Formats: sequence, C-alpha cells, structure tokens
Amino acid sequence: MLAFNNTFFNWPTFSFIGIPGLEAAHIWISIPFCVLYLIALVGNAILLILVRAEKNLHEPQFYFLAMLALTDLGLSLSTMPSVLAIFWFDVRNIGLNACLTQMFFIHTFSSVESGVLVAMAFDRLVAICAPLNYTKILTHYTVACLSGAALIRGATLLAPLPFFLRTFPFCGANILSHSYCYYPDMLNLACGDITFSSAYGLVFVLCTFAVDVVFILASYMKILDTIMKLETQDRNWRSLHTCACHLCTVLVFYLPLISLAVLHRYTQDTSPILYTTMSNAYLLMTPLLNPLVYSLKSRQIQAALRKRFWVQRVIAGE
Repeated sequence: MLAFNNTFFNWPTFSFIGIPGLEAAHIWISIPFCVLYLIALVGNAILLILVRAEKNLHEPQFYFLAMLALTDLGLSLSTMPSVLAIFWFDVRNIGLNACLTQMFFIHTFSSVESGVLVAMAFDRLVAICAPLNYTKILTHYTVACLSGAALIRGATLLAPLPFFLRTFPFCGANILSHSYCYYPDMLNLACGDITFSSAYGLVFVLCTFAVDVVFILASYMKILDTIMKLETQDRNWRSLHTCACHLCTVLVFYLPLISLAVLHRYTQDTSPILYTTMSNAYLLMTPLLNPLVYSLKSRQIQAALRKRFWVQRVIAGE
C-alpha cells in the first residue's frame, strides 16, 4: 500500500525555460504576448459570431471557416495558461498529468486544423471544378461528416500518446525546451526504450499532416488545371482569387510547423532564443492571422463586418 501511494503521488514534474537569457525581461515580453492572444481570441470569436448570425454566410466554405475559428480558439486556450504563467508569475513547473493533458489538446487541435484545411481545399475544388453540383455535393450532412472526421481522426490518433509517456520513467532535470508541453520534447526526456513511441509519433505525422499536404496539393493542381482551361483571363483571376484566403491560411499553418520540425531536428546548432521564438510562433501565429486574413481578403466577411458595425453605430446613435 505504501509503495502504491509513493508511486501515485511521486509523479515527475517538468520545467519550462521561458526565453533563455531574457528572464529579467519576461514581464515586458508578456505585454506583446497578451496583446497577440487577445487579438487571436477576439478575432476568432468574431468570426464565429458572424457565421452564426449572418444568413448569407450560411454556406459550406464559411461553416468550415467557423470550424477553423473554433479550432484556433481551442489551440490558443491550450497554450495560453502555461505561456502567460511563465511570463507573468515566473511559474515554470508543471505536473505530469497537466502536461499530458495540455500536450493532448495541443496536438489534437493541430491535427483537427490540418484536417479542416483539407476540407476547405475540397470545398474550393468543388466550387471551381464542379460549380453546378456544388450544393448537391457539399450538403450540410457532408460538411458535418468532414468536420467530424477531422475531429475524430485527431482525437483517436492522439489518444495513445499520453499513455505511452506514462509508461516511461523520467530522469534528469526534465527541462522542456518550449513554453508548453510538446510530444517530441517530452519523449526526449524519457528514460528507457522509446523506439515504439517514436515510431508511432512518426506514423501520426505521416497519417495526418503528410497525407493532408498531399491532398491539398492534389486539389490545387486540379484547380489550376481547371482555371487554365477557362476562356478569359478575367475569369481565371476571379476563380483564383476565391482560393486566396485558403492558400494564405495553409501557408500560415504549415510554414511554422515545418520550421519548428527542422529546428527541433537540429536544435543543438540553433540559437535558444530563435528556437523558443519559433516554438511560440508555431501555435500563436495561426490563430492570430487566420481571422485577419479572412477579414482582409474575403468580401463576404468584410460585408458582414460592415453591416454589424453599422448596425451597432445606428443603435448607439439612437
């Protein structure tokens, strides 16, 4: 019984490093982080409100946009507690259970977002290559199935990872190189044979992000082929412009992801400040920029924003 109690209560703790060399300036660094998190939360919340309230946004592409905004909210809320705890209160320690929970939600939301981007690419593919059958193919049921599939895939494939990490003893200082719990980071701190867990992590990446990139590239190859066959240059430009928001979102999501993977592979030769900055940018820039991209590039979103602000001004004037 005593052994059980010791095992139960003596879970390992992990430590965040913050930004190495700039510990004294953490309180000042927290200011831009707070502003960026606030913009990300408010921007995605506004997108959700607009899609729900405006009837002209009740279309498949905007339903997927709402799913993307919901995922970005979850991603921001998953990382915000540990990031702000480091910069505000210098709280650097986190228990195993809390760390595994944060890790699960971060990776799940990232996987879901990748799946939603694939669904949005399919939406653009149908809209450009089969416009007459758009409403027949992308029904409410199809949208719900695609969104649900992205969620189920992410949660199902991620579910074993926390259990894998629970089976390992952790020795040493247990210092994490991010401001949040990241699976490869935690796996590197485990003592024991991590071959299977590492291989499963690779399989997860291949079954999610790699497959999704292939589908997105294939969709845009077909889209470009269709656009090139259109008769007039004006129609070519207008058709391609409808994909601009999605292309920007894809780049915003995958470029930091690829950069972080490269830095993680060659972390010994990387500046700690650069590495920490990229790791924070990976999970902060996507929720921050997606609402801005659609607010600046989507005419329907712009019209909905103008309508909402105009109504509020009229009400305030009365």
